[in-house]
Amino acid sequence: MAGYLVSDTRKVTTHRYIEMKQRGEKISMLTSYDYTTAGIVDSAGIDGILVGDSASNVMAGNATTLPMTIDQMIYHARSVMRGVKRALVVCDMPFGSYQVDRHEGVANAIRMMKESGCDALKLEGGIEIIDTIKGILDAGIPVMGHLGLTPQSINKFGTYAVRAQEEAEADKLMSDAMALDDVGCFAVVLEKIPATLAEQVTHHLRIPTIGIGAGSHTDGQILVVDDMLGKTRGFSPRFLRRYADLNEIMTNAIGQYVTDVKNNDFPRAEESY
Repeated sequence: MAGYLVSDTRKVTTHRYIEMKQRGEKISMLTSYDYTTAGIVDSAGIDGILVGDSASNVMAGNATTLPMTIDQMIYHARSVMRGVKRALVVCDMPFGSYQVDRHEGVANAIRMMKESGCDALKLEGGIEIIDTIKGILDAGIPVMGHLGLTPQSINKFGTYAVRAQEEAEADKLMSDAMALDDVGCFAVVLEKIPATLAEQVTHHLRIPTIGIGAGSHTDGQILVVDDMLGKTRGFSPRFLRRYADLNEIMTNAIGQYVTDVKNNDFPRAEESY
């Protein structure tokens, strides 16, 4: 099944992300964490799927992304890969898997690629982890960067507020972004930063920027699929647009099922053997 605006059914690659930026074509991305959802997202024509460590929040009910392990990320990524034919699948390296040193980061990256079968990995951070990113790239693994609000550093930030509003932090973000570009990353996520800064970064980089809460001038956009489908409640940041209310739809459907079972209306004769 071709997507709504997608006639090209070829597998999306990191090289095609660069091509899309060069010709001014916006890149669409969503998260997925399971086989069924990934298949639906892929068939709708999405360009990229992030197997995010946001699974910690969405799938496991944790308050932060920090508890996610390599084994859990591999499990989710492997499940997603089974449902995807076209989209580029990127998997988050979880907190603690690459921050210690280059050797451990590269070893963990190789394991994640081998065992998950995903197309690329995403790491949070800039110049501080550039040596590890270089090692992962040298091992032949594509890397997507992530700057701005980096959820794995939430305890350092102490807040989920907009990042890089002050000049010093904005300058560092620009330097980090250019370092990620120079070292060979194929794209970078810009999360929850001023739109004007995101536009400047996008203009200066050769690689595409993927925004979430970073305005409309990035090369692409990403949202958490459960948020944009309205499955989650109590999370309504300014950048989130809800395209459906699956929470209400699912609640009503399940409520009707309960009623039918209680009233002995399910199963009927035609639903029995």
